[in-house]
Amino acid sequence: MRLKYRAAYLKPTPRSLPVKQIDTNRLDELVKAAQTSPRRRANFNLHETLSDPVQRLAIAMEPDTLIKPHRHGHTWELLFPLRGRFLVLHFADDGLVTRRTVLGDQVAVLETAAGEWHAVLSLDVGGVIFEVKHGPYTPIGSADFAAWAGGDHEPEAAALTAWYASAQPGERFVAA
Repeated sequence: MRLKYRAAYLKPTPRSLPVKQIDTNRLDELVKAAQTSPRRRANFNLHETLSDPVQRLAIAMEPDTLIKPHRHGHTWELLFPLRGRFLVLHFADDGLVTRRTVLGDQVAVLETAAGEWHAVLSLDVGGVIFEVKHGPYTPIGSADFAAWAGGDHEPEAAALTAWYASAQPGERFVAA
């Protein structure tokens, strides 16, 4: 049976909203921005404002960027890779690794529950991950960064990032 498409379905209507997209050029630009950033990451927001009820963003990150273990008390967090692979570690309150997931290999999408400690490591140069969570944007407070993970400065940060790559369930990071 041959389906007929009506032209009316293809014509934009006055109520049509703009389509938002992230193309390969945008991904390339984002990766370049991350590679030249002191933090070694950069993001592109699809949401219009930080007060939007749903935050949607692509984050380019290099393997040497530090994403300290943290939690979001008010929202779940949905992650999926756009380019490359990402290691997501989940932790108990005391820093014990409870789950290790590699996004981009066997797992395509991962949702972390509200209040669950987690950290992300890019396994590949030029990696880009997409994140969705409830808004409005709320900066992570000091109580929502894991105290057991050490400081933000070298060499502790480099040691933590290096440990992520080999961390297994049942292990804990021991700051120097």
